[in-house]
Amino acid sequence: MYIDPHIHVVSRTTDDYEAMQKAGIVAVIEPAFWLGQPRTEVGSFKDYFSTLVGWERFRASQFGIVHYCTMGLNSKEANNEPLAEQVMELLPLYVGKEGVVAIGEIGYDDQTEAEDKFYRLQLELAKEVDLPVLIHTPHRDKRKGTIRSMDVSEEHGLDPKMVIVDHNNEETVKEVLDRGYYAGFTIYPHTKMGSERMVEIVKQYGPERIIVNSAADWGISDPLAVPKTADLMRKSGIPEEHIKLVTYQNALTAFGQSGQMDEQDWLNAAPLDQTKKMSGNSVLRGGQTPRVEGSSDFVEN
Repeated sequence: MYIDPHIHVVSRTTDDYEAMQKAGIVAVIEPAFWLGQPRTEVGSFKDYFSTLVGWERFRASQFGIVHYCTMGLNSKEANNEPLAEQVMELLPLYVGKEGVVAIGEIGYDDQTEAEDKFYRLQLELAKEVDLPVLIHTPHRDKRKGTIRSMDVSEEHGLDPKMVIVDHNNEETVKEVLDRGYYAGFTIYPHTKMGSERMVEIVKQYGPERIIVNSAADWGISDPLAVPKTADLMRKSGIPEEHIKLVTYQNALTAFGQSGQMDEQDWLNAAPLDQTKKMSGNSVLRGGQTPRVEGSSDFVEN
């Protein structure tokens, strides 16, 4: 069993869900994030947040995967301050919803004053509602932004064990782990952190507090990055118990601190039934045979 603790499945297809389930992914966490172009109205954030706790949660369940999410104002859109202020008023309405396991992904992009302002406000929100924090580290000046993210988090009194610092690489991992944080690693094709590099990091630093994810989204990315990396780890001689920690248990332990995520959510899940609908909507189209677990008339598409 695998958990992908950072994947933007609202951007993915039902084929991806089917492939993920067949590869052993039992649960996903979808962080609120940037959609590729700036949103211009607070209503678009409201609808997006509602999708994360509504339709997408249902859609994942229709393919045998338990869906969780994180809520937050992403750093890129924090630079539109008038809109960001409105989003901050909206967030408290969503952070207590079922399946919300953290405040995130938040942090820095260009490391502007506006990003710092809204990062700090959301750290305070996380403290208020007692949720973990998922930090997005910047693509540019990553080490500087990562250190600054942790410094500010500690300035606001957050316990490092409640914070997942994501998108790490070789230049950030040691300090993140040394300071007691969870260290997330995004496995992207041809960029960020490749599976081979991830294997070497686990060999060097061990499996404690290391979390592997795909961050698969609307760009070139791989929703099977977690199971593929696990397979490469096996071939490289990494012990099975270490693989389980970095591709399953550490994510469950970190985000389980929310009280919203429990292993029993998938171990004791109701049988799959694609005849179910949400608000009258189905994942199927006319003429398609629903998958119903235990049904003798199940037809593979």
